[in-house]
Amino acid sequence: MIALPILMQAEKGGDGDNANRGTSVITRTKPKTKKPNLYRVLLLNDDYTPMEFVIHILERFFQKDREAATRIMLHVHNHGVGECGIFTYEVAETKVSQVMDFARQHQHPLQCVMEKK
Repeated sequence: MIALPILMQAEKGGDGDNANRGTSVITRTKPKTKKPNLYRVLLLNDDYTPMEFVIHILERFFQKDREAATRIMLHVHNHGVGECGIFTYEVAETKVSQVMDFARQHQHPLQCVMEKK
């Protein structure tokens, strides 16, 4: 926190215009904000989830265009893992839940995880 001094006039005595005046310092603290931690949302490769389904996931939940979604899907396929995006904790957690629920509803074993950046 940063202390900002504020000078104020304080009256001493109370007999009108002839009062002695002094100064005092009042400090006001200004909170210093910290940037939130960021988390990577990752898709993990498996041998059963169709490539077209993974592309659909990337388009639907991560707003990727067809080209970017295909590139990420191929990265997941070739390297075993691929990054879908970087988000704050709450957003990343929500995205992971949405992807996992959607994959289960469509009976695919696709895994989506998050890790601190």
